[in-house]
Amino acid sequence: MVEGKINEIHGWAAKQPGLKVEPWSYTPRPVGENDVEIQIEYSGICGSDLHTIKADWGTALYPLIVGHEIVGKVITKGEKVAHLNEGDLVGVGAQVFGCLQDDCNACSRDLDPHCPKKVFTYNAKYADGQQAHGGYANAVRVNANYAIKIPANIDPVYAPPLMCAGATVFAPMLRKGVKKGDKVGVVGIGGLGHLAIQYASALGAEVYAFSHSPNKRDQCLELGASHFIDTSNQEDVDSVKRTLNYLFITSNSQSNQYNEYISWMDFEGQIVLLAIPKGQMSFKAGEFIQTEVAITGSLIGGVNVLKKTLEFSAEHQILPTIERFPMEKVNEALEHVDSGKARYRVVLENPQSSNL
Repeated sequence: MVEGKINEIHGWAAKQPGLKVEPWSYTPRPVGENDVEIQIEYSGICGSDLHTIKADWGTALYPLIVGHEIVGKVITKGEKVAHLNEGDLVGVGAQVFGCLQDDCNACSRDLDPHCPKKVFTYNAKYADGQQAHGGYANAVRVNANYAIKIPANIDPVYAPPLMCAGATVFAPMLRKGVKKGDKVGVVGIGGLGHLAIQYASALGAEVYAFSHSPNKRDQCLELGASHFIDTSNQEDVDSVKRTLNYLFITSNSQSNQYNEYISWMDFEGQIVLLAIPKGQMSFKAGEFIQTEVAITGSLIGGVNVLKKTLEFSAEHQILPTIERFPMEKVNEALEHVDSGKARYRVVLENPQSSNL
C-alpha cells in the first residue's frame, strides 16, 4: 500500500447545527490502490453545504467537513491508478465513489450518482464505516475515477463551481438532448442559473431568463440569454405562454408556482427541477393531460458527465462569476452566501505555499 503524504488533514468542521465551522483535524483513510490523495487549492461553497451543516435535510454526521467543489493537485496515487500522475490538477464534485460496473443498473447508464454503492463527498460513509469529509480542508483522499483532470485552458480558481453547479445544470441538458433552436427557460438567476444560461446558449438554444430582479436583465443578456422575462411584470409573463420546450428550475420556487410554470410550456415540454421547493407541490392534474407537459428532476453529474462538463466549458469558455475568500475566512464566506449576497459562487482559497 502506498503511504500518503498528509496523514492528518486539517479543515473547518461543523460540530452542531448552524452556520459556524471551526478548525478540526482527522486521520484520513489509507490511500487505496485505486485512490488518489489531493492537496486542495480551491474549494467552492455550494448551497448544499449550508443546508447540510444546518441539518436542514436531516441528520448530519458531526463533526463534519463539507465542500464538494474541490480543485487541487494529486500528490499521491494508488498502485493501480494509471490515468493520473502526481502533479496533475484535478477536480472533485459531489461524489467520491461509485462501483462503475457494467452490470450496475445506474452506473451502466452514466447515472452513477444513483449507484447503490455510491459515496457522496461528505456527510456519508464508506462501506468500511469510515466517514467521508469534503473540501474545506488542506487535503482529501478519493477514488481516482472521481478526480477529473481540469483542462489547461480553465483558470483553476474558476473550476470549483463547475464540479457541482456546472455539472448539475449541464447533466439534464445532455440527457434530454437540448439542441439548436430549442426554447429553453431558466428560472432563478443565481449560482446555478447564471451557468445554465451559458450552457443552454452554447448548445444553440434560444434562452429565456426568468427573474423577479429587473436589474439582472443586462447580465442575463451578456451571459447568452435571448430574452429576459421580469416575473413581476404580468405582460412579460403572458408573452411566454405555450412557448418553452424546456424549463430549468434553479431556485427554491414556491410549491404553488408550478401550475404557472406549466402554462409557459409548449406541448410535450419538460420542466426540470434542480432545486427543492419547500413543502408539498400542488398541481391541477388536468394541466398534464391537456398540455402533455412533464415534470422531472435531476441530481448531479456522474464521472462521464463531469468530464463532458469540463470539456464543454473549456471549449466554449463557460466560467462562473465568483467571489474569492481565503480559507481562514470561511465563516465570513458562509454568512455571505447565506445572506443571498454572493454573486454568484464563492470560492475558498488555501495558501498556495502550504507545506506537506
